[in-house]
Amino acid sequence: MVSNYIREIVAERAKYLCEYCHSPEFINTDRFTVDHLIPQSLGGSDEVENLALCCRRCNERRYNFISGIDPETKQEVNLFNPRKQKWSEHFIWSLDCIKIVGITPIGRATCNRLDMNDERNGNGFIQKSRRLWVRAGWHPPQEDSCQESED
Repeated sequence: MVSNYIREIVAERAKYLCEYCHSPEFINTDRFTVDHLIPQSLGGSDEVENLALCCRRCNERRYNFISGIDPETKQEVNLFNPRKQKWSEHFIWSLDCIKIVGITPIGRATCNRLDMNDERNGNGFIQKSRRLWVRAGWHPPQEDSCQESED
């Protein structure tokens, strides 16, 4: 477990957004967690460069995985790493800003592994939440834009 001081450094660096799904922390009922990019169970450290701010839903789905399957190519690839990669190079928002669309093998594998749009279980809760956030003007984050996608 990381200290509150380290957590605050990680949260400020992430602009208080989940570094995977870009949900803002202020609209969640739970404080975001600090995720180990290389899990401790696989030898990862508590060094700040190995930590990412993460909503509970992404953290639970990521678990201790560092790779996933790209549904398009069926190849195993590393999951998105916010310390080494830029979100906008791997993901876009659907035109209505409700779905995250992976645009690279890494993006697609991460969307799939983390079920970023709640499509596997069929309830779509995160899409319903995002729709409300869009109406309230809280979503998408300022640095993200919604774009046409094939989805």
